[in-house]
Amino acid sequence: MINRVGREIPDEILERYGKEGYQGPGYRDGAGYKKAAPAVRSNMQGGKKLLPSLEDALRKCGIKDGMVLSFHHHFRDGDYVVNMVMETVAAMGIKDLTICASSLGAAHDPVAKLIEDGVVTGIQSSGVRGKIGEAISGGKLKNPAIIRSHGGRVRAIEEGDVHIDIAFIGASTSDEYGNARGVGGKSNCGVLSYSMADAKYADRVVVVTDCLVGFPNLPASISQVDVDYVVQVEEIGNPDKIVSNVVRMTSDVRELKMAEYCAKVIAEAPFFKDGFSFQTGGGGAALAVNRMLKPYLEEKSIKMGFAIGGITEPMCELLKEGFVRTIVDAQCFDAASVESVEKDPGHFEISTSEYANPMNKGAYVNRLDYVVLGALEIDTDFNVNVVTGSDGIVRGAPGGHPDTAAGSNCSIIVAPLLRSRIPTVCDRVVTVTTPGEVIDVLVTDYGIAVNPRRQDLLSAFKEAGLPLKTIVELRDIAYSIVGKPEELEFEERVVGIVESRDGTILDVIRQTKKEG
Repeated sequence: MINRVGREIPDEILERYGKEGYQGPGYRDGAGYKKAAPAVRSNMQGGKKLLPSLEDALRKCGIKDGMVLSFHHHFRDGDYVVNMVMETVAAMGIKDLTICASSLGAAHDPVAKLIEDGVVTGIQSSGVRGKIGEAISGGKLKNPAIIRSHGGRVRAIEEGDVHIDIAFIGASTSDEYGNARGVGGKSNCGVLSYSMADAKYADRVVVVTDCLVGFPNLPASISQVDVDYVVQVEEIGNPDKIVSNVVRMTSDVRELKMAEYCAKVIAEAPFFKDGFSFQTGGGGAALAVNRMLKPYLEEKSIKMGFAIGGITEPMCELLKEGFVRTIVDAQCFDAASVESVEKDPGHFEISTSEYANPMNKGAYVNRLDYVVLGALEIDTDFNVNVVTGSDGIVRGAPGGHPDTAAGSNCSIIVAPLLRSRIPTVCDRVVTVTTPGEVIDVLVTDYGIAVNPRRQDLLSAFKEAGLPLKTIVELRDIAYSIVGKPEELEFEERVVGIVESRDGTILDVIRQTKKEG
């Protein structure tokens, strides 16, 4: 079938997974479902939860072939837990496992070998980078990888699209009964938001920590009532690597120019008034916008009602200085934000379901005025790709991109017109990860394009004298500089499925063409 963004979804994929093609951002609004329920085993006698090793925990949890294991990525490129667990599983001779992670990156490159060995045959994640992405694109994973947004992942868990057999939660601190936090130890990550749904819905839950503290470890992000076992290891991660090259500040002149344009777009839009809400994604230009908003806030004598994230130091500074009333946080992106969520009474940890689940009774993204996001590609229909590179290989993450774009009043993409002589604006993106109907503005170093659906914004920006162009004009400028890129060729085999946040299928990823 051809879905609403014009992508052909094979009938066998729809039938195999019992899915529909994407029908639009409000297609399932008001739909009801009964939440999935885990198997719960009582612990009436207060039985011992602290175990000496991961292998002991796996055996106690009844590990066997074909199970689904889940992980979170609050340590990003500094995570050690996934590799520790999967190496133990492989040594035990277990096969045919599915990893359901909030995201996977270069830190998890060893998993690619486990894919080749048949230990891992399924990947379900909100992001895939590094050698795992290359293995998926090359057709080495037995089953198609399923890529979901952060909100889509927690929806899938709560709705029962994926059932987690064993969840592993890397915790900065835990007591021996399983009360776990993202702060207070030697490997602080700030919050444990991504793992909250896993803790509630997995049949078995194992907390892995490198800092065991006295009981009770409160306030707990993960409660003892949801935890089966606790394992203490030497190190769960390297907090210095929470900040990756995806999340970085910038001194690049081009990126600063785009950030300046973006801040002006925000200030001139009709939602820029006292109490507005705001989120930025990763990337140099997007993060620089945080700093550039301050003069506009001062000029109009207004404050941000709440900021949401992915939080970094610039937003924490705005909170300290009184320009932001509240921060609600599902992921800390640097050491300053980790410290802030621990110590600042205006900085709160929330679950990913509270953050972005489209199928609950109200997520924070629904109350967003502005979101600033990046893109690998954007086409003339404003469809955005943040998952596959210009070579067709899986190397990115939708994360909260589709969730915040759909929920906000004004979604802004900030991206250079060209990257290494590759056009960012094109006729047709390789993979649709965020549909164009929920993207409002594109800010580039060559000008600003407004989605024709948003005539209100277009009128406001014309009056402000912003450097407006149509998205077709931006594409033509890009093509005039570097030429029109050749269309990629793929094999027929589907190696990945991009789910819309509501569970319908937005696009498929096909195996990259074999040379020769």
